[in-house]
Formats: sequence, structure tokens, C-alpha cells
Amino acid sequence: ADLAGSDVVIEAATEDYATKLEVFRRLDEVTRPDIVLASNTSSIPIADLGAATKRPELVVGMHFFNPVPVMGLIELVKAITTADETIEFGRAWGVRLGKTTVESRDRAGFIVNMLLIPYLNSAVRLLEEGFATREDIDTAVHLGLNHPMGPLRLIDLIGVDTTMFVANVLYEEFKEL
Repeated sequence: ADLAGSDVVIEAATEDYATKLEVFRRLDEVTRPDIVLASNTSSIPIADLGAATKRPELVVGMHFFNPVPVMGLIELVKAITTADETIEFGRAWGVRLGKTTVESRDRAGFIVNMLLIPYLNSAVRLLEEGFATREDIDTAVHLGLNHPMGPLRLIDLIGVDTTMFVANVLYEEFKEL
């Protein structure tokens, strides 16, 4: 109810389908019907979140990357129901925040997590198999691929729980990882 007077809402609830649907249902009830409702989801389809509202044309994905103050990217996710004006609003909002935006189609995982989660899962498998140590896996990727950090350290930054939530969403959608 504290958000009733907001001009835009960017939801950042835990990466859990039922939780996000309930948040969008509630936001639709308490906010003005003309404002954009954005989701910071990293994997849940935006069309599903929009369907929980009476304004699916004003629902957009705005996936910020962690840590938000440091990372310069926002994935804008346009559902089939999202209006072009809503995407342009998201792009302008991103620019105002000093971020670069890219547009993704609306499917589980979007651009980054469709590539990232299988990569992270492979690093975990290497560690589980005893193929290499945690330190060697992270150092090999950091120095060998010029990534800012290794995959296991990245999982720690993202959070094991969030990584698992996203992996489960992708598995449910595509039955592979």
C-alpha cells in the first residue's frame, strides 16, 4: 500500500514464480492503473507477470545485474503484450540511471541467463567430479577467459539460492541444463 502514489515500480522479490505473481497481483491493486510495473526477474517470463495484472501492456522486464551500482547493464524484456511505449520508457529509465540497455525476447532466462546458467552448472560439475579445485577453476576462467571473476565466485556473488531458482526455471521451461 505504501507504493500507491508511485510513478513506476520495479519489483525485485526473490526469484520464485508464485511470489512474483502475487507481488504483481497486489501491485496492480494498489498502484494507479497508468503506471509501469517492471520486474527485475532474471528468468521468469514477463507475459506471465503481466497476465497477473489488468495492464499487461505496461509490464516490462528490467533485469538489473548484481551488484547494481557497479554493473552497467539492464536487460529489457518485452512480452508479446508489452507496449512499444513501455519498452521505450524502460530504455529511457535505464539511460537516466546511467545504464546500457539491451532488448531480449520474453522467454525463460532471457539473454544472459540462457548462457550463464549452463556455464555455471558446468563449473559446479567440474568441482563435484574432482576435476579441478575451486581455486583453479576460478583462476583458469578469470585469467584464461579474461572474466572479472571465476564461475564459482560468481555463484557466491549471485547467491546459491538465486542461481538454483533460475536454473529450476530454465529446467522447467526447456528440460535441459
